[in-house]
Amino acid sequence: MTEIRHEKPVPGQVKWLRPALAATAVATAAAVAFVVLPSSGSGTPARPPSRSTVALLEDIALAAEHEKSYGTVRDDQFVYVESKVSYTHSGEGAKTQVDPLHRQEVWMSVDGLHTGLVREAGLGEHSVPPDVKPGKAGWEVSSFYNHVRTLPTDADAMYDYLAKSALKYGGQEKDQAMFVLVGDLLRDAIVPPAQSAALFRAVARIPGITTVEHVVDAVGRPGIAVARNDPDNPLRDEWIFDAKTYEFLGEREVATKDNAGVKKGTVTANTAVLRRAVVDKEGQRP
Repeated sequence: MTEIRHEKPVPGQVKWLRPALAATAVATAAAVAFVVLPSSGSGTPARPPSRSTVALLEDIALAAEHEKSYGTVRDDQFVYVESKVSYTHSGEGAKTQVDPLHRQEVWMSVDGLHTGLVREAGLGEHSVPPDVKPGKAGWEVSSFYNHVRTLPTDADAMYDYLAKSALKYGGQEKDQAMFVLVGDLLRDAIVPPAQSAALFRAVARIPGITTVEHVVDAVGRPGIAVARNDPDNPLRDEWIFDAKTYEFLGEREVATKDNAGVKKGTVTANTAVLRRAVVDKEGQRP
């Protein structure tokens, strides 16, 4: 979701060298050109997460450890994710506006070698060839299943992986880059339970992580959010979880200041994950 803060990137010049499917907002909507504000990195350091936030992330990690198994996943299969999404966009000289909530379906290659597919209500569909390949630059931050299942299952090792990879590809302040990378790994992918739990336990060590209570996802499901203010943009990223089961529901991006025609409190990106599955070919529904 971080890409929608800037103008639509020129192919080959994206900040992250991850699969384009992991940031489908870029592929399907014009981006809002937010004014980049002075980084807080030169000011007061972000505080460590509170005890309650750390406890929430541990509950989320424990729930992740018991997520359902998708069984044996073959290299030639596809990860399918169905969502309801809405993004803020503007054209040249046009007023910034929020898209109506609409259905989005993503098919992402398991092995990273097959062309994926994005289908959006009102916008049609388009193929998305893999933009990174196994063993090549960018593979280590990709959300292809064959990559994420090789990530560490230990929280310390996962934290080290995030810190190293985020600094290499993120182009942001380290802690924010780590937070964004975790969101990219979770968004349109399936992460095995052990790696998913390790991701959330690693996030509990990132300064600036907070909790936002009484939030709702894009389809109105109530939850609790794990959030972080972006030090370089007037935005807050939120991951929304069911407050009882701790299931991941979706994401929001909220304006924290009036900026570029966007009022403080405006939800500039909103998603709700409805279904995840593994299917045999692109375009197939479970």
